[in-house]
Amino acid sequence: MRTSRKAATLITVAALGIVAGCSGSGGRSAEEKPAGGSGGAGAPATTARMKIAMVTHSGEGDTFWDIVQSGAKQAAAKDNVEFLYSANKEGKEQAQLVQAAIDQKVDGIVVTLAKPEAVKDVVAKAVKSGIPVVTINSGAQFSKEIGALGHIGQDEQVAGEAVGEELTARGRKKAVCVIHEQGNVSLEERCAGVRKTFGGTVENLNVEGTNMPASTSSIEAKLQAGKDIDAIVTLGAPFAAASVKAKEGSGSTAEVDTFDLNAEVVKRLKAHEVGFAVDQQPYLQGYLAVDELWLNRTNGNVVGGGKPVLTGPAIVTADDVPQLEKYTARGTR
Repeated sequence: MRTSRKAATLITVAALGIVAGCSGSGGRSAEEKPAGGSGGAGAPATTARMKIAMVTHSGEGDTFWDIVQSGAKQAAAKDNVEFLYSANKEGKEQAQLVQAAIDQKVDGIVVTLAKPEAVKDVVAKAVKSGIPVVTINSGAQFSKEIGALGHIGQDEQVAGEAVGEELTARGRKKAVCVIHEQGNVSLEERCAGVRKTFGGTVENLNVEGTNMPASTSSIEAKLQAGKDIDAIVTLGAPFAAASVKAKEGSGSTAEVDTFDLNAEVVKRLKAHEVGFAVDQQPYLQGYLAVDELWLNRTNGNVVGGGKPVLTGPAIVTADDVPQLEKYTARGTR
Protein backbone atom coordinates (compact mmCIF):
# COMPACT_ATOMS: atom_id res chain seq x y z
CA MET A 1 0.00 0.00 0.00
CA ARG A 2 1.47 3.33 -1.08
CA THR A 3 0.21 6.46 0.62
CA SER A 4 0.38 9.95 -0.86
CA ARG A 5 3.16 11.83 0.95
CA LYS A 6 0.86 14.84 1.38
CA ALA A 7 -1.70 12.66 3.18
CA ALA A 8 0.65 10.60 5.34
CA THR A 9 0.99 13.04 8.26
CA LEU A 10 -2.72 13.64 8.64
CA ILE A 11 -3.54 9.94 8.34
CA THR A 12 -1.27 9.52 11.36
CA VAL A 13 -3.33 12.16 13.17
CA ALA A 14 -6.47 10.21 12.30
CA ALA A 15 -4.94 6.99 13.61
CA LEU A 16 -4.02 8.69 16.87
CA GLY A 17 -7.60 9.87 17.17
CA ILE A 18 -8.82 6.28 16.97
CA VAL A 19 -6.35 5.15 19.61
CA ALA A 20 -7.55 7.92 21.91
CA GLY A 21 -11.18 7.10 21.20
CA CYS A 22 -10.75 3.37 21.84
CA SER A 23 -8.79 3.70 25.06
CA GLY A 24 -11.88 3.67 27.26
CA SER A 25 -13.40 0.56 25.75
CA GLY A 26 -10.85 -2.16 25.55
CA GLY A 27 -7.96 -0.91 23.40
CA ARG A 28 -6.84 -3.62 21.00
CA SER A 29 -9.94 -5.71 21.62
CA ALA A 30 -12.11 -2.82 20.46
CA GLU A 31 -10.10 -2.46 17.26
CA GLU A 32 -10.39 -6.17 16.43
CA LYS A 33 -14.13 -6.45 17.08
CA PRO A 34 -16.23 -6.29 13.89
CA ALA A 35 -18.09 -3.05 13.20
CA GLY A 36 -21.55 -2.71 14.66
CA GLY A 37 -20.65 -4.64 17.80
CA SER A 38 -20.76 -3.57 21.42
CA GLY A 39 -17.81 -1.22 21.06
CA GLY A 40 -15.18 -3.62 22.32
CA ALA A 41 -14.59 -5.36 25.62
CA GLY A 42 -16.42 -3.63 28.45
CA ALA A 43 -19.38 -1.26 28.66
CA PRO A 44 -19.90 1.88 26.55
CA ALA A 45 -18.70 5.23 27.83
CA THR A 46 -20.40 6.49 30.97
CA THR A 47 -20.75 10.01 29.56
CA ALA A 48 -24.23 11.46 29.01
CA ARG A 49 -26.23 9.88 26.19
CA MET A 50 -25.87 11.78 22.91
CA LYS A 51 -27.84 11.75 19.67
CA ILE A 52 -25.81 12.22 16.47
CA ALA A 53 -27.25 12.36 12.96
CA MET A 54 -25.29 11.59 9.80
CA VAL A 55 -26.75 12.93 6.54
CA THR A 56 -24.99 11.97 3.30
CA HIS A 57 -25.48 12.24 -0.45
CA SER A 58 -25.43 8.47 -0.98
CA GLY A 59 -27.41 6.96 -3.81
CA GLU A 60 -29.10 3.57 -3.63
CA GLY A 61 -26.77 0.58 -3.66
CA ASP A 62 -23.54 2.47 -2.99
CA THR A 63 -21.61 0.09 -0.71
CA PHE A 64 -19.11 2.81 0.19
CA TRP A 65 -21.60 4.26 2.66
CA ASP A 66 -22.17 0.90 4.31
CA ILE A 67 -18.51 1.03 5.34
CA VAL A 68 -18.81 4.64 6.55
CA GLN A 69 -21.77 3.60 8.67
CA SER A 70 -19.84 0.63 10.08
CA GLY A 71 -17.23 3.01 11.45
CA ALA A 72 -19.83 5.44 12.77
CA LYS A 73 -21.81 2.69 14.51
CA GLN A 74 -18.66 1.31 16.12
CA ALA A 75 -17.79 4.72 17.55
CA ALA A 76 -21.41 5.29 18.59
CA ALA A 77 -21.50 2.00 20.52
CA LYS A 78 -18.30 2.94 22.31
CA ASP A 79 -19.35 6.52 23.05
CA ASN A 80 -22.91 5.91 24.32
CA VAL A 81 -24.35 7.63 21.25
CA GLU A 82 -27.69 7.11 19.50
CA PHE A 83 -26.74 7.13 15.82
CA LEU A 84 -29.21 8.25 13.15
CA TYR A 85 -28.49 7.86 9.45
CA SER A 86 -30.25 9.30 6.40
CA ALA A 87 -29.22 10.02 2.83
CA ASN A 88 -30.38 11.41 -0.48
CA LYS A 89 -28.33 11.96 -3.61
CA GLU A 90 -30.33 15.08 -4.52
CA GLY A 91 -29.08 18.25 -2.87
CA LYS A 92 -32.51 19.69 -2.07
CA GLU A 93 -33.66 16.49 -0.38
CA GLN A 94 -30.39 16.17 1.53
CA ALA A 95 -30.92 19.70 2.87
CA GLN A 96 -34.39 18.68 4.07
CA LEU A 97 -32.86 15.74 5.92
CA VAL A 98 -30.43 18.11 7.68
CA GLN A 99 -33.39 20.26 8.70
CA ALA A 100 -35.12 17.16 10.06
CA ALA A 101 -32.04 16.47 12.20
CA ILE A 102 -32.15 20.05 13.52
CA ASP A 103 -35.83 19.61 14.35
CA GLN A 104 -34.98 16.45 16.31
CA LYS A 105 -32.62 18.56 18.44
CA VAL A 106 -29.66 16.25 17.89
CA ASP A 107 -26.41 16.84 19.75
CA GLY A 108 -24.28 16.79 16.60
CA ILE A 109 -24.49 16.42 12.84
CA VAL A 110 -22.14 14.68 10.41
CA VAL A 111 -22.75 15.81 6.83
CA THR A 112 -21.31 15.57 3.34
CA LEU A 113 -21.01 18.58 1.06
CA ALA A 114 -21.05 16.95 -2.37
CA LYS A 115 -23.56 19.59 -3.53
CA PRO A 116 -22.60 22.48 -1.28
CA GLU A 117 -24.84 25.14 -2.79
CA ALA A 118 -27.89 23.06 -1.91
CA VAL A 119 -27.00 22.22 1.69
CA LYS A 120 -24.57 24.77 3.10
CA ASP A 121 -27.24 27.25 4.26
CA VAL A 122 -29.12 24.69 6.34
CA VAL A 123 -25.85 23.31 7.73
CA ALA A 124 -24.82 26.85 8.73
CA LYS A 125 -28.25 27.13 10.36
CA ALA A 126 -27.49 24.05 12.44
CA VAL A 127 -24.21 25.55 13.62
CA LYS A 128 -25.90 28.87 14.43
CA SER A 129 -28.48 27.03 16.52
CA GLY A 130 -25.70 25.50 18.62
CA ILE A 131 -25.46 22.07 17.02
CA PRO A 132 -21.80 21.18 16.29
CA VAL A 133 -21.14 19.88 12.79
CA VAL A 134 -18.37 17.74 11.29
CA THR A 135 -18.18 17.42 7.51
CA ILE A 136 -16.89 14.26 5.89
CA ASN A 137 -15.92 12.86 2.51
CA SER A 138 -16.70 15.78 0.19
CA GLY A 139 -16.65 19.57 0.12
CA ALA A 140 -13.69 20.12 2.44
CA GLN A 141 -13.17 23.61 1.03
CA PHE A 142 -16.61 24.67 2.27
CA SER A 143 -16.33 23.17 5.76
CA LYS A 144 -14.77 26.14 7.52
CA GLU A 145 -17.10 28.57 5.74
CA ILE A 146 -20.18 26.98 7.30
CA GLY A 147 -18.62 26.84 10.77
CA ALA A 148 -17.95 23.10 11.04
CA LEU A 149 -15.53 21.82 13.68
CA GLY A 150 -13.51 20.27 10.87
CA HIS A 151 -13.51 17.96 7.87
CA ILE A 152 -12.56 14.28 7.67
CA GLY A 153 -11.80 12.64 4.34
CA GLN A 154 -9.30 12.67 1.52
CA ASP A 155 -8.24 15.65 -0.56
CA GLU A 156 -9.94 14.75 -3.83
CA GLN A 157 -7.52 16.77 -5.96
CA VAL A 158 -4.54 15.06 -4.33
CA ALA A 159 -6.20 11.66 -4.78
CA GLY A 160 -6.78 12.34 -8.46
CA GLU A 161 -3.19 13.46 -8.90
CA ALA A 162 -2.01 10.20 -7.31
CA VAL A 163 -4.06 8.27 -9.86
CA GLY A 164 -2.65 10.31 -12.74
CA GLU A 165 0.88 9.60 -11.58
CA GLU A 166 0.13 5.87 -11.24
CA LEU A 167 -1.38 5.70 -14.73
CA THR A 168 1.68 7.43 -16.15
CA ALA A 169 4.00 5.02 -14.34
CA ARG A 170 2.04 2.13 -15.85
CA GLY A 171 2.57 3.50 -19.35
CA ARG A 172 -1.07 4.35 -20.07
CA LYS A 173 -1.84 6.89 -22.79
CA LYS A 174 -5.60 7.51 -22.90
CA ALA A 175 -8.02 7.27 -19.97
CA VAL A 176 -11.73 7.68 -19.52
CA CYS A 177 -12.83 8.98 -16.10
CA VAL A 178 -16.31 7.66 -15.25
CA ILE A 179 -18.45 10.13 -13.26
CA HIS A 180 -21.44 8.37 -11.70
CA GLU A 181 -23.15 11.43 -10.19
CA GLN A 182 -23.38 14.66 -12.14
CA GLY A 183 -22.96 17.81 -10.06
CA ASN A 184 -20.90 16.12 -7.35
CA VAL A 185 -17.97 18.49 -6.83
CA SER A 186 -15.75 15.78 -5.33
CA LEU A 187 -16.04 13.54 -8.37
CA GLU A 188 -15.22 16.43 -10.68
CA GLU A 189 -12.15 17.19 -8.55
CA ARG A 190 -10.94 13.61 -8.82
CA CYS A 191 -11.05 13.66 -12.61
CA ALA A 192 -9.39 17.09 -12.66
CA GLY A 193 -6.58 15.74 -10.48
CA VAL A 194 -6.06 12.78 -12.80
CA ARG A 195 -5.89 15.13 -15.77
CA LYS A 196 -3.34 17.36 -14.02
CA THR A 197 -0.65 14.71 -13.51
CA PHE A 198 -1.39 12.10 -16.18
CA GLY A 199 1.07 12.08 -19.07
CA GLY A 200 -1.68 11.03 -21.49
CA THR A 201 -5.17 12.34 -22.21
CA VAL A 202 -8.30 12.08 -20.04
CA GLU A 203 -11.93 12.26 -21.11
CA ASN A 204 -14.82 12.37 -18.65
CA LEU A 205 -17.81 10.08 -19.12
CA ASN A 206 -21.04 10.76 -17.22
CA VAL A 207 -23.16 7.69 -16.43
CA GLU A 208 -26.41 7.08 -14.55
CA GLY A 209 -24.94 5.90 -11.27
CA THR A 210 -28.17 4.59 -9.75
CA ASN A 211 -28.80 2.38 -12.80
CA MET A 212 -25.94 -0.11 -13.04
CA PRO A 213 -27.05 -1.83 -16.28
CA ALA A 214 -27.29 1.58 -17.96
CA SER A 215 -23.87 2.56 -16.58
CA THR A 216 -22.34 -0.65 -17.91
CA SER A 217 -23.85 -0.04 -21.35
CA SER A 218 -22.53 3.54 -21.43
CA ILE A 219 -19.01 2.42 -20.56
CA GLU A 220 -19.14 -0.41 -23.10
CA ALA A 221 -20.30 1.98 -25.85
CA LYS A 222 -17.46 4.37 -24.99
CA LEU A 223 -14.90 1.57 -25.24
CA GLN A 224 -16.31 0.41 -28.57
CA ALA A 225 -16.08 3.94 -29.95
CA GLY A 226 -12.59 4.55 -28.58
CA LYS A 227 -10.40 1.56 -29.32
CA ASP A 228 -7.32 3.51 -28.18
CA ILE A 229 -8.62 3.88 -24.61
CA ASP A 230 -6.20 1.92 -22.44
CA ALA A 231 -7.40 2.92 -18.96
CA ILE A 232 -10.82 3.16 -17.32
CA VAL A 233 -10.90 5.10 -14.05
CA THR A 234 -14.07 4.66 -12.01
CA LEU A 235 -14.82 6.90 -9.05
CA GLY A 236 -16.64 4.38 -6.87
CA ALA A 237 -16.07 0.70 -6.09
CA PRO A 238 -19.35 -0.65 -7.57
CA PHE A 239 -18.45 0.79 -10.96
CA ALA A 240 -15.21 -1.19 -11.18
CA ALA A 241 -17.19 -4.42 -11.64
CA ALA A 242 -19.41 -2.68 -14.19
CA SER A 243 -16.33 -1.57 -16.10
CA VAL A 244 -14.85 -5.08 -16.09
CA LYS A 245 -18.11 -6.32 -17.60
CA ALA A 246 -18.15 -3.47 -20.15
CA LYS A 247 -14.56 -4.20 -21.07
CA GLU A 248 -15.39 -7.83 -21.77
CA GLY A 249 -18.44 -6.88 -23.81
CA SER A 250 -16.52 -4.43 -25.97
CA GLY A 251 -13.41 -6.56 -26.46
CA SER A 252 -11.27 -3.77 -25.01
CA THR A 253 -7.87 -4.39 -23.44
CA ALA A 254 -8.05 -1.26 -21.24
CA GLU A 255 -6.96 -1.56 -17.62
CA VAL A 256 -9.71 -0.96 -15.06
CA ASP A 257 -8.68 1.12 -12.04
CA THR A 258 -10.92 2.57 -9.36
CA PHE A 259 -11.36 4.85 -6.41
CA ASP A 260 -12.55 3.15 -3.21
CA LEU A 261 -12.52 -0.38 -1.88
CA ASN A 262 -15.03 -3.08 -1.08
CA ALA A 263 -14.89 -6.87 -0.97
CA GLU A 264 -15.68 -7.11 -4.69
CA VAL A 265 -12.81 -4.78 -5.66
CA VAL A 266 -10.36 -6.75 -3.51
CA LYS A 267 -11.55 -9.94 -5.21
CA ARG A 268 -10.95 -8.38 -8.62
CA LEU A 269 -7.54 -7.04 -7.58
CA LYS A 270 -6.61 -10.59 -6.61
CA ALA A 271 -7.80 -11.85 -10.02
CA HIS A 272 -5.89 -9.02 -11.76
CA GLU A 273 -9.13 -7.76 -13.29
CA VAL A 274 -8.53 -4.39 -11.58
CA GLY A 275 -5.08 -2.84 -11.72
CA PHE A 276 -5.18 -0.67 -8.60
CA ALA A 277 -7.60 1.03 -6.24
CA VAL A 278 -7.49 4.26 -4.25
CA ASP A 279 -8.40 3.67 -0.61
CA GLN A 280 -9.74 6.68 1.29
CA GLN A 281 -10.64 4.54 4.32
CA PRO A 282 -14.38 5.27 4.68
CA TYR A 283 -14.53 3.38 7.97
CA LEU A 284 -12.23 6.03 9.43
CA GLN A 285 -14.44 8.81 8.11
CA GLY A 286 -17.49 7.49 9.95
CA TYR A 287 -15.62 6.52 13.10
CA LEU A 288 -13.66 9.72 13.52
CA ALA A 289 -16.63 11.98 12.77
CA VAL A 290 -18.77 10.48 15.55
CA ASP A 291 -15.79 10.29 17.90
CA GLU A 292 -14.89 13.93 17.26
CA LEU A 293 -18.39 15.11 18.15
CA TRP A 294 -18.27 13.01 21.32
CA LEU A 295 -14.80 14.24 22.26
CA ASN A 296 -15.82 17.84 21.60
CA ARG A 297 -18.89 17.46 23.80
CA THR A 298 -17.14 15.64 26.66
CA ASN A 299 -13.62 17.10 26.54
CA GLY A 300 -13.63 20.18 24.29
CA ASN A 301 -11.38 18.51 21.72
CA VAL A 302 -11.16 19.49 18.03
CA VAL A 303 -9.44 16.77 16.00
CA GLY A 304 -6.77 18.18 13.70
CA GLY A 305 -7.05 21.62 15.28
CA GLY A 306 -9.90 22.44 12.89
CA LYS A 307 -7.91 21.64 9.77
CA PRO A 308 -8.89 18.77 7.44
CA VAL A 309 -7.91 15.33 8.68
CA LEU A 310 -6.97 13.21 5.69
CA THR A 311 -7.86 9.53 5.56
CA GLY A 312 -6.31 8.94 2.13
CA PRO A 313 -5.35 8.48 -0.58
CA ALA A 314 -3.47 5.19 -0.57
CA ILE A 315 -2.85 3.16 -3.73
CA VAL A 316 -3.56 -0.54 -3.22
CA THR A 317 -2.78 -3.37 -5.66
CA ALA A 318 -2.91 -7.16 -5.78
CA ASP A 319 0.13 -7.17 -3.47
CA ASP A 320 -2.04 -5.74 -0.67
CA VAL A 321 -4.85 -8.29 -1.02
CA PRO A 322 -3.71 -10.72 1.74
CA GLN A 323 -3.88 -7.93 4.32
CA LEU A 324 -7.12 -6.44 3.04
CA GLU A 325 -9.26 -9.55 2.53
CA LYS A 326 -10.13 -10.11 6.19
CA TYR A 327 -11.07 -6.45 6.67
CA THR A 328 -13.26 -6.15 3.59
CA ALA A 329 -14.97 -9.42 4.50
CA ARG A 330 -16.18 -7.87 7.77
CA GLY A 331 -17.15 -4.59 6.15
CA THR A 332 -14.54 -2.29 7.65
CA ARG A 333 -12.41 -1.60 4.51
